[in-house]
Amino acid sequence: MNHAADVLLVGAGGIGHPAALALAAAGAGSLLIADDDQVELSNLHRQILFRDEDVGRSKPEALAGALSRRFPALAVTVLPGRILPDTALDRVSLARVVVDATDNFASRFLIADACRIAGVPVVHAAAVKWRATVLAVAAAGRPCYRCLFEDIPREDAPDCATAGVAGPVCGVSGALAADRAMRILGGDASAFGSIVTYDGGRDRLREVRVAARPGCPLCGEERTITAITPDRYEAYDCS
Repeated sequence: MNHAADVLLVGAGGIGHPAALALAAAGAGSLLIADDDQVELSNLHRQILFRDEDVGRSKPEALAGALSRRFPALAVTVLPGRILPDTALDRVSLARVVVDATDNFASRFLIADACRIAGVPVVHAAAVKWRATVLAVAAAGRPCYRCLFEDIPREDAPDCATAGVAGPVCGVSGALAADRAMRILGGDASAFGSIVTYDGGRDRLREVRVAARPGCPLCGEERTITAITPDRYEAYDCS
């Protein structure tokens, strides 16, 4: 398959910035950035590449500009708008690996499903309060995001918007995600099959091997999620 870029970064926020910096510094040649948000003053403490004059601008456009100034050889392309059910498959197929730096469960599950269906590896990165979590998933899963978390929470679950997040923890999450993405690009299969957590309150980094769930609907032997069905996500905000 011919890909338009090495990496598709979904989310130009607190995790996306350190991930993009690390990817560029590590030698990723091309980067796609997808987001539909605008820069706010409250973002600046953790979205480290934005400047005061970026407030009010498109986040992916501002991030792309900052990266281009620092890494002139990096090919950066903005994909306007968020990843939605009707665009997810086409967009994840553009890259060799996807970095999921979104901040809500609906988007994470949508990206997980699209990447498995399209056969593209994905690195899921999250940060809430003082804890960062990163999971790299192979193109065929085994294990995948749904092996661990099964489905979108039906009740309110903490995320960075409701529970807050410490800026440095976003940096750790982004750096770990970039490490996994670069290992995947280099053909290193050891990136898969474990979940990495960082507890900023205790300054502890753990990597734990995880097993595939036999009955997983996304990557199990009798999987049932083989297409992106909008009503699976429509009750939630994929932003």
